Amino acid sequence: MYRYLFGPVPSRRLGNSLGIDLIPMKTCTLNCIYCECGKTTNLTLERKEWVPVEKVINELEHYFTNNPQPDFVTFSGSGEPTLHNGIDKILSFLKKQAGPFKTAVLTNGTLFYDEQVRAQLSQADVVIPSLDAAIETTFKRINNPHPDLELKKIIQGLIQFRREFSGKIYLEIFIVPGVNTSRSNLLALKETILCIKPDRVQLNTLDRPGSVASIRAATAGEMQRILRFWQIPEAEIIASAPVRQKYTAFRRDIESAILETIARRPCTLEDLQKILGLHPNEINKYLDVLENKGKILLILQERGFFYRLK
Repeated sequence: MYRYLFGPVPSRRLGNSLGIDLIPMKTCTLNCIYCECGKTTNLTLERKEWVPVEKVINELEHYFTNNPQPDFVTFSGSGEPTLHNGIDKILSFLKKQAGPFKTAVLTNGTLFYDEQVRAQLSQADVVIPSLDAAIETTFKRINNPHPDLELKKIIQGLIQFRREFSGKIYLEIFIVPGVNTSRSNLLALKETILCIKPDRVQLNTLDRPGSVASIRAATAGEMQRILRFWQIPEAEIIASAPVRQKYTAFRRDIESAILETIARRPCTLEDLQKILGLHPNEINKYLDVLENKGKILLILQERGFFYRLK
């Protein structure tokens, strides 16, 4: 059982992805209303060695010695990975490993104004920053940022990172209907996308319940209308959850364990994490598939969202 690694999980974008979680649960620069991990409990801009680099590398060494290599090793998890000031040391270790896997960093992109952050990520193969708004009021409404963060500064950091970074940048934009979908918001986002010049623009929307229960997922039609409005060749909608079943990392034993657990009693994501000993990001991947296959239902109760058999 690893403490800092999870998966590999069947990722919609990266195939078989081994996750690295460098940050304590819900330690982030933002408190996004759609976050599937729940509300941020430690809203911070402090960069430090949140978990020991040496221990992360030891786990990676053990994993590579005893397991097939994944398609990607991905820095993600339940907090903002660029808050860890030793991320470059782990990337450097991964670069020295013999094998076909690539490295990716999933980040909210808020710290790219920091020259050190940009330099530390230069060793990654793919960086996937998010940008959900290009208008300050919308940014604050969706992302609830740390009070010292400024949207203009964040966007300039992303533009500068594109100038310096030789790898691939996939800019993720999370669509929240009724919040960032007005004409003015979409025009501002398009203008900003054209300034950043990412290799891809990936539209995403809600899979699991966010930290604010009232928001909903965008429909396929709504997502397609945004693409037609933008007319940006690099823009795409992230593949739907059932596609995950095609990946070799999709494990039937995990799917069965989830079904057997909630057959006994309805469970929250936190319940499933404690019972199964899996990372919440990993559990979410399987919940997506099970819900889309019509095997489970999501119900709202006093303690939160519960999953039960359909």
